[in-house]
Amino acid sequence: MDDWPNGWSEGNARGARGGGGPHAEPTRTMPHVPRQPSHGGYGGDGGRGYGDDGYNDGRVYGRDGRSDADGYGGSGHGGSGHGGEGYARPRPDWRRRITRGLVILMVLLLVTGVATYFWADSKLRKDVDLAKVIDRPAEGDGTTYLIVGSDSREGMSAEEKKNLHTGSAAGKRTDSMMILHRGGNGPTLISLPRDSWVTIPNFVGSESGKSYPARGGSKLNAAYAMDGPELLTRTVEFNTGLRIDHYVEIGFSGFADIVDAVGGVEMDIPKAFKDRNSGADFQAGRQTLDGREALAFVRTRYAFARSDLDRTKNQQKFLAALANQAATPTTVLNPFTLYPLMGAGLDSLIVDKDMGPYELARMFWTMKGVTGGEGVSMNMPLAGSAPQGSLKWDMPKVKQLVQQLNNDEKVTVKGD
Repeated sequence: MDDWPNGWSEGNARGARGGGGPHAEPTRTMPHVPRQPSHGGYGGDGGRGYGDDGYNDGRVYGRDGRSDADGYGGSGHGGSGHGGEGYARPRPDWRRRITRGLVILMVLLLVTGVATYFWADSKLRKDVDLAKVIDRPAEGDGTTYLIVGSDSREGMSAEEKKNLHTGSAAGKRTDSMMILHRGGNGPTLISLPRDSWVTIPNFVGSESGKSYPARGGSKLNAAYAMDGPELLTRTVEFNTGLRIDHYVEIGFSGFADIVDAVGGVEMDIPKAFKDRNSGADFQAGRQTLDGREALAFVRTRYAFARSDLDRTKNQQKFLAALANQAATPTTVLNPFTLYPLMGAGLDSLIVDKDMGPYELARMFWTMKGVTGGEGVSMNMPLAGSAPQGSLKWDMPKVKQLVQQLNNDEKVTVKGD
């Protein structure tokens, strides 16, 4: 039976298949049939790469039916086709990651620093206006601070006054006064005994705006009692010829709070002493003073032979030690120590209107330099006693000292 289509013979079929017969017809071209888009390259025959219309989409699939184009090898196992290693992941760019991390860290530090600055600036009590001081000396080289410890009991409870042995006197007076100078030849710290006999010059009242005549000879701490920081600054400038650039004041409670916030201050006390008035009761030797003990230490005067002069020496020694401890990396770099310290200090300080956190930090670093052997610590040069048990300044030495400070020269003058 002839099974070939009508008009075809076995020879015709062989020719159509490319046979070598003499009557072979050329191969016929099948008409183009548009292929429907495949759905993910998988057909309904079990995922062999055929579309819905049954035509292969040209991709090569592994044994599990996934295409090489999708990152799989023809063996159906690994991305490389050599043994089941999965997707090939790029090596991490550590340089880029480290750079990005450093940038983020710098931005965070910058934002934190700016926020801390404005927070600190907002807490400072800028109550002193040095622009009200009249007839001021010319500016010299470097920066000069007038640092005052007052006996203010402002905001203290009766229990706190008892604990700190401050008494309950109304108002406030200067308990200690120092000049701190920062210059190119190292820092200079000069104590001004509160019993110094000076001239209180004419001045304009800081509150009233009225003009007052010169009072003449008086103890230095009387200037503060008469018209506060502005007249005290005016009196120091008039008697020394040294211009005061910044004013910083702290009261009893604030001083004790700062010492407690820093964790106490280590001191080496050479000789035991007691003072009922200040509450001091110290044994000789190295020891750490808390806020109450520190306040007693710097206030004691009646236990010493030279009273106010020996007290000023202790004040210098303690403040330098406090600044040295507060400026250590363990304090500055530890936010759990730094922020309580800043909070305690800033809340209790009274400064001039031009004083900011940055300048305040420079003052503390300058104070630290006094203990580091970079500068000079001294009392104002004295020339003996004066009326009312006061102390007279050695004016030729004072003039020489001020000249050296104004010209930013090495200080060679010696004080008591």
